[in-house]
Amino acid sequence: MQVPATFEYERADSVTHALELLERYGPEARVVAGGHSLIPMMKLRLAQPEALIDINGLAPELGRITVEDDELAIGALVRHAELLDNSTATDLFPIFRDAERVIADPIVRNRGTVGGSLCQGDPSEDLSAVFTALRATAVIQGPGGIRTVAVREFHQGPYETAVEPNELLIQLRVPITAGTGSAYEKVERRVGDWPVAAAGAVITVRDGVIAQAGIGLTAVGARHFCAPEAEQHLIGKRPGAEVFAEAGRIAAEHCDPHPDQRGPADYKRHLAAELTRRALLTAAERI
Repeated sequence: MQVPATFEYERADSVTHALELLERYGPEARVVAGGHSLIPMMKLRLAQPEALIDINGLAPELGRITVEDDELAIGALVRHAELLDNSTATDLFPIFRDAERVIADPIVRNRGTVGGSLCQGDPSEDLSAVFTALRATAVIQGPGGIRTVAVREFHQGPYETAVEPNELLIQLRVPITAGTGSAYEKVERRVGDWPVAAAGAVITVRDGVIAQAGIGLTAVGARHFCAPEAEQHLIGKRPGAEVFAEAGRIAAEHCDPHPDQRGPADYKRHLAAELTRRALLTAAERI
């Protein structure tokens, strides 16, 4: 029988209230919204928080998608299904549509949140690679006020993030740049599964050459979910099949995949190269 350990339960009615509750209960408290990652871990007693702070009532504050000052702002409580259905977000960045279509199943997408996905810090998380490729910024609020952290510095290790125990991720901000295309490619064992490997690509082209590039990789041991060496290879070059294939090779070379039930390391490294190549090709076609 899978039964969580005993815990206290509180329901926050504002961001300020949630932060007060986090201060009250200390580092053994956990925030819950969708709960699709936390609750199974609690049932297996891999996680045993002393208190759960329910933030589902904060949707008016944290559940919006807006365009503000040349940035797309996505609240941490936006559900996966809401991001998938939001034409503003998916028209600006088709990578969101690509990724959200292959995250879990409709039940999870209807309840799971964008912020929860990132804060779980799972090394195989899809949206971590997406926001890394987009060079997004995480907005974090705590007792000392609001601070920002680049998503490329947000994940500090497996299941570890830059969010302190008394803080809350409240928003993700993505810069909007003309001449940009994006795409996400994923291989999974069955529909809705965690990826065997996946790659996201974002490129900006000016005057016929690549001015900026973002590559996000997941499930292949890429540090901070990114491939900076492959990104650097793309800068200043004209988009094309050979350039993209070489970027994929470089991305795979700098990965450190581990063999597991989803496949051997060599296979995952091969996927990193091929999926990066495909994502770059599709991103270029969407500019």
